[in-house]
Amino acid sequence: MVFGFILILGLTDKKMNKELSIIIPAFNEEKRITKSLEKAISYLENHNHDFEVIVVDDGSSDNTIKVLTNYHPKVTVLPLNKNQGKGAAVRNGMLSAIGEIRLFSDADFSTPIHEITKLLDKIHSGADVCIGSRAIDRTMVKEHQPFYREFMGKTYNKFVQLLVFKGITDTQCGFKAFTKKASELIFPNAKINGFSFDVELLFLAHKFGLKVEQVPVEWYNDKRSTVNPIKDSTMMIIELFKIRRLHK
Repeated sequence: MVFGFILILGLTDKKMNKELSIIIPAFNEEKRITKSLEKAISYLENHNHDFEVIVVDDGSSDNTIKVLTNYHPKVTVLPLNKNQGKGAAVRNGMLSAIGEIRLFSDADFSTPIHEITKLLDKIHSGADVCIGSRAIDRTMVKEHQPFYREFMGKTYNKFVQLLVFKGITDTQCGFKAFTKKASELIFPNAKINGFSFDVELLFLAHKFGLKVEQVPVEWYNDKRSTVNPIKDSTMMIIELFKIRRLHK
């Protein structure tokens, strides 16, 4: 799991909605953020999307903001004054978005940008929320995490099924799309800043009676993940206990 960046393309005119907002949280991403943006912008422009990109910088200590300054007219950087966590970064980006559909992705695009078509198709067919999944079709995981990381992910999902809700076998894939309506219902109520924020978003979607769809997506592990397997995994379990308490 990697901190991403929030891309919201087309933020130059706040009065007019865009078709699509791409949100990706970024923390110390100076070495790969521009390459990811290059791919995203090229794909979206070649497929004639009316889009905006917001990169949410989650208090980076490197030159992430500097390399993105005046990078592209469709890219806006939203800096947070301190490191708050991926959940906070995504939430801030979503609340700033103007797209009719709002998608967030990890900065490394572990799920390639072309997989966006699957999520958009589901949204256009009536889903309020559509999430990418690595669990529906394991053959689409092209580069696996180390064994212990995959084991920890599966164990975490068992806790999700036990403590929060059943039916979604991969809550943590960082590739999720929301309609404007769903985004405006969910994100003002979201409170988890850590990595379990994905679970909270889906819990709120169910609470508000929104239609949630899952689609299998291509996925490549990035070896540069900054997730601490012990510290972060423990915090994620603790956050699961918070979710129901926060949203009684």
